[in-house]
Amino acid sequence: MTAIDLDRVPQLAELFRLFSNGRHLNRLSEPALWAELEREQASYQTLFGALGYELRIDGRGFAWFHTEEASSTVNKATRQLALLFMVIFDTQADAGKPLLRFGDWVVDRALLTRVQEQHQEVLTAEGLDIEGLWGLLETAARFGFARQEGGHWQLLPAVCRYLDHIEALAAETQRAETVVPSHEEDDRPDDEERGR
Repeated sequence: MTAIDLDRVPQLAELFRLFSNGRHLNRLSEPALWAELEREQASYQTLFGALGYELRIDGRGFAWFHTEEASSTVNKATRQLALLFMVIFDTQADAGKPLLRFGDWVVDRALLTRVQEQHQEVLTAEGLDIEGLWGLLETAARFGFARQEGGHWQLLPAVCRYLDHIEALAAETQRAETVVPSHEEDDRPDDEERGR
């Protein structure tokens, strides 16, 4: 392991505390901390790696500790956040909003009402109403996916992790639908069966 001058990584304790609590660091919400991470990226990755953590830094402006293992509480939160972001993205896509501009969206009670109306069946099955969605946004903030601005929420760059998965699932579904052969053609009798 290469020797690292700890004076060059003054935010080590703060970054470790943030990442080890399952949070994401976002360039938009914590610009000074982000600048420090970018400046000494290799040192932080080496140090955290030596401690058994994989620090991932996405060029779109967010970083996190990646892990394959998660507690059941984190899995439930992750599943609920995935649902929250999926229904928000779907509602906004139906409204003609560009998905990659999600950081510009105003996520307020009016949007959540549209989300609830459009996805009532799946949200009801999960026991989520407007207040439940609002609570999930608070959870999203704790993990670094959103921040509250006045009376609304802003989605942060870390949401790209969910958007990437949503888009991959949509592409996979689309590929599967185009690969499945049409049974109508298979059910038609060939010339021999028609007596020709």
